[in-house]
Amino acid sequence: MLGLDYLRKKLDQYRRGALYRNKVYDMKDVDAEVGITIPPELRRQYRATSGWCAKAVDSISDRLVFREFANDTFNINDIFKMNSSDVFFDDAILSALVNSCSFVYISQGDEEVPRLQVIQGSDATGVLDPITRLLTEGYAVLARNDLGNPIEELHFLPDRTDHYKNGDLFVSLPHNAGYPLLVPIIHRSDSNKPFGRSRITPSALYYQKYAKRTLERSDITAEFYSFPQKYVVGLSQNAEPMDTWKATVSSMLQFTKDEDGDSPKIGQFTVPSMTPFTEQLRTAAAGFAGETGLTVDDLGFVTDNPSSAEAIKASHETLRLQAEKAQRDFALGLLNVGYLAACLRDGFPYKRNQFYLTTAKWEPVFKPDASTISSLGDGAIKVNQAIPGYFDKENLRDMTGIEGANSGQ
Repeated sequence: MLGLDYLRKKLDQYRRGALYRNKVYDMKDVDAEVGITIPPELRRQYRATSGWCAKAVDSISDRLVFREFANDTFNINDIFKMNSSDVFFDDAILSALVNSCSFVYISQGDEEVPRLQVIQGSDATGVLDPITRLLTEGYAVLARNDLGNPIEELHFLPDRTDHYKNGDLFVSLPHNAGYPLLVPIIHRSDSNKPFGRSRITPSALYYQKYAKRTLERSDITAEFYSFPQKYVVGLSQNAEPMDTWKATVSSMLQFTKDEDGDSPKIGQFTVPSMTPFTEQLRTAAAGFAGETGLTVDDLGFVTDNPSSAEAIKASHETLRLQAEKAQRDFALGLLNVGYLAACLRDGFPYKRNQFYLTTAKWEPVFKPDASTISSLGDGAIKVNQAIPGYFDKENLRDMTGIEGANSGQ
């Protein structure tokens, strides 16, 4: 075991990045003031906000709808249902997409039903077993003071969970699950990044910052576009100083000739065009869409007439592939949660390979429209004529997301 001090330092090392990504998702991040022409105090008055990164996260999290575990011989579906499964799954998935991983803390609840609590990646870490994707040792912070320092901590070990308050051991809760009762839910993990990758990538952050800078410049330029700068030449030295605001908003200005009979000449500077900013923003949107699998329509740039469901699905092919990859990643983490929760509920250390037949079921990433359902029905009839029983209500539901009328019987 690496010990509690090691895990505390490890969490501190990655916590700053996780907190920053949370701020980006909440649209509360403040970027560095970059530019050579606009004074910083003026830029702060027109600071822009963009929700593109939040859109990139929500576009996948809203489409990942977990249904149930099939071949559930250990009744782990009941454990999730007793823990507000609708909210639990959405919370765990959303946090993992933002922070690259989230964690589920398993504890003994009332009526012998394990309690499941989602902890964000900014408040938990551990040592990962690369084979089972379970932790060999874990650490989580349950509460912090106003300065951000931990006041309630949990140290997860294979045979117990130690609860610390203000740095001192408060209580130790033994168990026989065989693994620490802290399970990671990881998004896009590999051997190089075992704790996964965030949906908010550095490239997505760049394009969002680029768009925000463009909006700030556009706002400042719009002031000059609304009130063009004017000038007067040839005024007499004895003329009274002109009120600049009056000269801007007045519809009529009067100038008289001087004693020599000369009159001033009035002019106006060329009004800057707003078109370059629109093109810059569209360029940023195209780059962001290519990075995240969205389309420029998703980011507010309407390009065509309303499309059919099939056309929308075709334009989001990259998004569909990313969502299906996320389903495979999260299925393993959620199954690990159910596995350890079943061990804790039954008080028996089951083997991990006893759950290999239990598989996760998800609703379709894109819900089919009426024409698609009709085409699927015709295709299913023809396939079943060639291979009787190939399609049944279960795999048709997997394809359409529609539960049959007699499914509960």
